[in-house]
Amino acid sequence: MGRRRKYCKQSCRQRAYEQRSLVAGSSIPADAVVLSAGEADELIERLFRLRCAAEDIATAVAEEADRSELAELGAELVALAKEAERWR
Repeated sequence: MGRRRKYCKQSCRQRAYEQRSLVAGSSIPADAVVLSAGEADELIERLFRLRCAAEDIATAVAEEADRSELAELGAELVALAKEAERWR
C-alpha cells in the first residue's frame, strides 16, 4: 500500500539527486542527459555502426540477397541496436 516508488533502488535515487544538484542554478534543463565527451563519442560510434548495418540490409535487399544472408545481417543489426541503446 501507499504511494508507488519513484526509483527502483537507492543508488538510482542518489544518481537523480546528484543530477538535480549539478544542474541547479544553471541553464541546463533538469531533465537533460549529460554525457562526457568520451561517452558522447562512444554513443556516436555505436549509432554509426548501427546505421551502417541498416544500410547493409538495404543493399542486400536491393541486390536480392538470399534468405540466409539477410538473416545474418538482421541478427547483426539487432545486436548493434542492443549495444547502441546502452547508455553507460
